[in-house]
Amino acid sequence: MAMVSLLIVIGSAAASCLLTYLIWKLALARGLFDVPNERSSHQLPTPRGGGLAIVLVTTAAFSWLAAIHRLDRDVLAALTGGLMVAAIGLIDDRRPLPAGLRLAAHFGAALWALAWLGGLPALRFGEQVISLGAAGFVLGALGIVWAMNLFNFMDGIDGIAATEATFVSWAGALLASMAAVASEVRWAAVLLGAACLGFLRWNWPPARIFMGDVGSGYLGYAIAVLAVAATRENPAALWVWLILGGVFFVDATVTLLRRLLRGDRIYEAHRSHAYQWLARRWESHAKVTWAVLTVNVLWLLPCAVFATRRPGIAAATAIFALAPLVVFAVGASGRRERKHGQHASGSRP
Repeated sequence: MAMVSLLIVIGSAAASCLLTYLIWKLALARGLFDVPNERSSHQLPTPRGGGLAIVLVTTAAFSWLAAIHRLDRDVLAALTGGLMVAAIGLIDDRRPLPAGLRLAAHFGAALWALAWLGGLPALRFGEQVISLGAAGFVLGALGIVWAMNLFNFMDGIDGIAATEATFVSWAGALLASMAAVASEVRWAAVLLGAACLGFLRWNWPPARIFMGDVGSGYLGYAIAVLAVAATRENPAALWVWLILGGVFFVDATVTLLRRLLRGDRIYEAHRSHAYQWLARRWESHAKVTWAVLTVNVLWLLPCAVFATRRPGIAAATAIFALAPLVVFAVGASGRRERKHGQHASGSRP
């Protein structure tokens, strides 16, 4: 059984790698490029839309899991909402859509997922497990939509989004196994991470193809849905998944709040995230991506393991784990941007 599982993971990664290559060739032939501008972190036109490979492979993988009874039908139905997110992202990659239309589609997909999952599950706060009722639908929808958009915001340098998604998916699967719950979530998360790993073959710095909105929005959606699904069986799971995705959550949230306080248009492209500042300072996308992975493995993963073993203080552990990231993001996201040309080449705005 272990050998079969390994072959399935390898097959998912290989399929994603091959599809990404084919999409890269198609984008080259049709001239589908991400053209750099004054807010970009790359200097040369680069094909985009490679995230479609992740969408196709994981959709097939999730359907197969449901067919062999390794994924609940309601979880599969919730995950299919990601196809609408991916479709909107694919259109937006080719012809920018109004922000209001994208946001409406994102909320529609989020509410679709929550309808199938029964809303936001009860959450553990200390020794209490609290059901949020109707308010859970509101908070759950806001959380899922934010997950979609933060992956889009953080997909700004080569390799970072796919690396983060691989880590969060595989670590989430590992910790779900430790908690002995949500077996269907474990399988889905492992195969999602495998698809991201296959895509990384072409997206690792220097990237030959970018993920695009088709992939970044879908990844945020899929990870958020899996986190909610895991929480149905383990009320502390949402805090664990929040810890695992802490780098993206903190950087995107702090930057958004800072821009709101400044009165900036939040949907306008910019380079004020902490990771973007590091990329300019270090003049390397690879160094930043490796730094994020290092923080994930050496800091956030141990904190998430602790929260899994001590569910009564999982919420407090999340605050403890994310606090130093907030301090860094507050300092880095407030740095003044350099002029165009003083930063390293890489991915999308």
